[in-house]
Amino acid sequence: MVASFPNVETRHILGVPVHAMTMDEVLELLDSVIAGRQLLQIGVVNAAKVVNMYRDSKLREDVLSSDLILADGAAVVWASRILKQPLPERIAGIDLMYELFRKGHEKEYRIFCLGATEEVSAEIERRVHRDYPNVKLVGRHHGYFSSDEEEGIAKKIADAEPDILFVAMTSPKKEHFLARWSGVINVPITHGVGGSFDVMAGKVERAPEIWQKLGLEWLYRVKQEPGRLWKRYFVTNTLFIWMVFKAKLLGK
Repeated sequence: MVASFPNVETRHILGVPVHAMTMDEVLELLDSVIAGRQLLQIGVVNAAKVVNMYRDSKLREDVLSSDLILADGAAVVWASRILKQPLPERIAGIDLMYELFRKGHEKEYRIFCLGATEEVSAEIERRVHRDYPNVKLVGRHHGYFSSDEEEGIAKKIADAEPDILFVAMTSPKKEHFLARWSGVINVPITHGVGGSFDVMAGKVERAPEIWQKLGLEWLYRVKQEPGRLWKRYFVTNTLFIWMVFKAKLLGK
């Protein structure tokens, strides 16, 4: 269930509640959650996910089960301003992940990494030890497991007692996993980071900063994997633009 926080406003973008926060505000909140041993599940939305939430009621339910929902995509920030529900900035899931690793290095947080291939997972472990040596990496597991294995993995995470769990799996699998098992894993901060481990491991190149600022990070991904991604982004982006302008015209 989307939570309310003191002094934090919630914007409604095409029926999706999104918290209007800056990165610094989010990090301050997450620090306090860890210090107080509370539980907070982070959800992030981009244009494709907003569209798919209308197509898939289970995905919508799982995203809305998050306590904190942030605008991962520049298109969501753009839409918020057109619809007069302005968000202060984009908070990309991958940027939040890196900031939490940095904070983890400063404060010796315990982190568990779930997702990606075994090869990428092992490389993430190596890079965490190299770049964030004070982080206590209390466990990792690849993301290619069956539904029958989920309970055992959830218990493995719970036994490791991390402060932060990163889930690097695609939608809707990561949302389903967190919605189903958050009560078992009992981790203060859970954050679904999609393909961010592939970027961190050097397997996938992230868009240059200028592409990010122009809101074209999705196009850079399509350029790298056109056969797999062009149709997905073309369809969802077109539908998202139509939904925004329809909502604007109808005053909703």
